[in-house]
Amino acid sequence: MEYASGGGGGSGGGGGGGGGGGDNDASDPQRRKKRYHRHTAHQIQKLESMFKECPHPDEKQRLQLSRELGLAPRQIKFWFQNRRTQMKAQHERADNCALRAENDKIRCENIAIREALKNVICPSCGGPPINEDSYFDEQKLRMENAQLKEELDRVSSIAAKYIGRPISQLPPVQPIHISSLDLSMASFGAHGMGVGGPSLDLDLLPGSSSTIPTLPYQPPGISDMDKSLMSDIAANAMEELLRLLQTNEPLWMKSAAGDGRDVLNLDSYERIFPRANSHLKNPNLRIEASRDSGVVIMNGLALVDMFMDPNKWVELFPTIVSMARTIEVISSGVLGSHSGSLQLMHEELQVLSPLVPTREFYFLRHCQQIEQGLWAIVDVSYDFPRDNQFASQFRSHRLPSGCLIQDMPNGYSKVTWVEHVEIEDKSPTHRLYRDLIHSGLAFGAERWLATLQRMCERFACLMVSGTSTRDLGGVIPSPDGKRSMMKLAQRMVNNFCASISTSNGHRWTTLSGVNEVGVRVTVHKSTDPGQPNGVVLSAATTIWLPISPQDVFNFFKDERTRSQWDVLSNGNAVQEVAHIANGSHPGNCISVLRAFNTSQNNMLILQESCIDSSGSLVVYCPVDLPAINIAMSGEDPSYIPLLPSGFTISPDGRLDQGGGGGDGASTSAAATGRSGGSLITVAFQILVSSLPSAKLNLESVTTVNNLIGTTVQQIKAALNCPTS
Repeated sequence: MEYASGGGGGSGGGGGGGGGGGDNDASDPQRRKKRYHRHTAHQIQKLESMFKECPHPDEKQRLQLSRELGLAPRQIKFWFQNRRTQMKAQHERADNCALRAENDKIRCENIAIREALKNVICPSCGGPPINEDSYFDEQKLRMENAQLKEELDRVSSIAAKYIGRPISQLPPVQPIHISSLDLSMASFGAHGMGVGGPSLDLDLLPGSSSTIPTLPYQPPGISDMDKSLMSDIAANAMEELLRLLQTNEPLWMKSAAGDGRDVLNLDSYERIFPRANSHLKNPNLRIEASRDSGVVIMNGLALVDMFMDPNKWVELFPTIVSMARTIEVISSGVLGSHSGSLQLMHEELQVLSPLVPTREFYFLRHCQQIEQGLWAIVDVSYDFPRDNQFASQFRSHRLPSGCLIQDMPNGYSKVTWVEHVEIEDKSPTHRLYRDLIHSGLAFGAERWLATLQRMCERFACLMVSGTSTRDLGGVIPSPDGKRSMMKLAQRMVNNFCASISTSNGHRWTTLSGVNEVGVRVTVHKSTDPGQPNGVVLSAATTIWLPISPQDVFNFFKDERTRSQWDVLSNGNAVQEVAHIANGSHPGNCISVLRAFNTSQNNMLILQESCIDSSGSLVVYCPVDLPAINIAMSGEDPSYIPLLPSGFTISPDGRLDQGGGGGDGASTSAAATGRSGGSLITVAFQILVSSLPSAKLNLESVTTVNNLIGTTVQQIKAALNCPTS
């Protein structure tokens, strides 16, 4: 240890006084440079020993040490000063380290408590804890009061406008009464249903407080700290997903149902990927996890582009995704490849039946190009603290899920898909769909991949300029006409899927009759240029039939059996006048049908049938001849009004007991052992009135109720099923 000589150096924190000659140096103005003297080990030991006994020696003690060690008294004085300063600094550093460690410990405990509070449940009701933030509650009440005041002002202005005026001065309404014996397609397609009769207040029309669409939660501005946290979450999720995609045993095992499906071994998963606060997990949570792989007719970069665009994502999966949007782009990634892209998104997933609530997710979507021709896309939930007003009927939490996309030499892609979610049912699953949903088939990887394969085949057919050998030639004159017809049919299918969704803004009311399920009805005001303007009534019911989904699909698709179930055709046969194949399966096609009825020569039926291993659709819509000609000539079909009806068909999810099933061949490996029965949703859309302000009336509801009831009875009779 070196110490500066002279008094000037002794007062600092660097060392003690110098040895002999310090005064001479100080008196010489030319020699003010400090010289350093290193104490001997004996001197340091003696000083340290004295410092332990007395850190503040008096003058007598310093003189004694000076004589014993051969040092100047000033050196002794400065050594003790510096030693005390050094000891103080050491103590302060130790205290700071201890305080910092304690602070980190408290911060970790705080985070753990916050996470625990997110997962805590009420022991009596099973619900989330009550929000104790009085400021937040006050702001919520202010918003609700503002909404109620706005609604009151709107109703008051309407009342002030019409009260006191005679009925003759109200906007004219042309009633068209349709009895249950005259349900022609032309009547529904051209004029809509009658608006006469008593008004029926089902609390369905927009404008009532119960039908104001619940807007999805809009988080506040995302800070840089949040973005950093999101990036870390996405990176960890990507690492987990890649292991799930590329590892077989012990993570994955074959389903006990014997259908060849990959299901997650939860014990192995929790050992490999331990999660914080797992001991606080709600015992009512269900885990759904599945994996599937297959070849898709689309190159990898095109798939990545569609997956990262929410509009294209909905277009690619119209039967699964009812709504999707990007809340914020955290990172745009590499231009042209989306590698490194990170988005915060919101979506709702559906089963095509009003009996099944949608699943709502707020999640991060992260894309990473692993190597040339190989991409991985991961989805993982990102939970915002949000008010119960935004809580969906399901508590849906997406654990790392997604897909691995690998380019193949022929322009195709191999896609491996993983779905992994936690679900808490806040209301019991309807008994008809319990087996399908709890088996994981309803939202599993098999359904996603099967839909992706079918839709990619459709897009490939859309891009082909020639005609298939299965297309009826001569009716559609050009490739542009074919593409226009395919776009029109796709919009029809999208409209149909949206019409039976339970997404936000759709309030379904159950009517008695038809079956134990009843008919569900909802009403909305249509202003979309692709739909008839006015008030539209949607009605649907779901039935179970002990027949395989393939046989039910064949029955609905075949124009020769249409008269057996189509009430609106009045028993008249139909002829297929145009046919467009849009997939490798012969059931995936678009048809234009004409009824053998001279009174309806100007009305045709546009129909699209879709089938894959997860289920099938048959959607149709009456379209007048001039509109069909517009589409067939290759013009833009966006403004052709469509109001489709149809059927959704899915397996019931039950293990095949060997009896009661049809002998039709299943279209999927996933259906092996699960083809015992079918769930069929029958859905109609009807234009009640072309006036957006018209009210729903009892006659309209009765008519559509009878329409669905008669259709269901005819389906059961034609398929030799019990009618009770």
